Amino acid sequence: MSRTYWAAGTAVLLALLTAVAATVAAASGGDGPGTAARAPGLYSADAGFARDMAVHHQQAVEMSFVVRDRTQDEAVRGLAYDIANTQANQRGMLLGWLDLWGLPKVVADEPPMSWMGTTEGHSAHGGHDTGGQDAGSHGTAGHDMSGHDTGGHDMGGAAAKPGALMPGMATKEEIAQLGAAQGRDAEVLYLQLMTDHHKGGVAMARGCAAQCGTPAERALAQGMVEAQQAELTLMADMLRQRGAAPRG
Repeated sequence: MSRTYWAAGTAVLLALLTAVAATVAAASGGDGPGTAARAPGLYSADAGFARDMAVHHQQAVEMSFVVRDRTQDEAVRGLAYDIANTQANQRGMLLGWLDLWGLPKVVADEPPMSWMGTTEGHSAHGGHDTGGQDAGSHGTAGHDMSGHDTGGHDMGGAAAKPGALMPGMATKEEIAQLGAAQGRDAEVLYLQLMTDHHKGGVAMARGCAAQCGTPAERALAQGMVEAQQAELTLMADMLRQRGAAPRG
């Protein structure tokens, strides 16, 4: 358990160091996340990932703060603190990049994760070029993540469960259930919900690592993959210690 936790903690630290390095690169203008002259487009993978992962991370932070008030178990509280701290910092970077690029944090006609269907500089929005800041009128080829038509675009091989915005995310009912639980019940539910959450997050981060055009953002996404995979191993061990297992 201690070796696994150390490995997970090391991966989290590396993810934070990657985030710091990406921030420095952005500030220096070297391999940073673009300049005003050549910022990612509104519907690009770079911008879509930043918007969607910021939302995804926010729920992980919320759940982590909830469980810290529902248990006195130091291992779970420590994990929750690490996840909240890491993902809050990464979320701030993603939103900061959107500000740097002059792009909105919310796009009304953009289905969640539609950027994962982006290939060769074209998005799911009518095949418009996403290499520059094209904020004009775009047709929405997909609809939502609840089983409706998505225009045949690849959504990363993942699907959101009914009532959840994106793959891995918990529903409002599950968040309420976590808030009502205590002790071991809260620990197990948190670990199960966060396991699902990390699996969805890893799939999204792999998508950006493969598709995003910004070197700093790709590096951050790869850091997320490595850190969350280490935490998935840790959470599986913690669930076994409590006589439970991941869901599904």
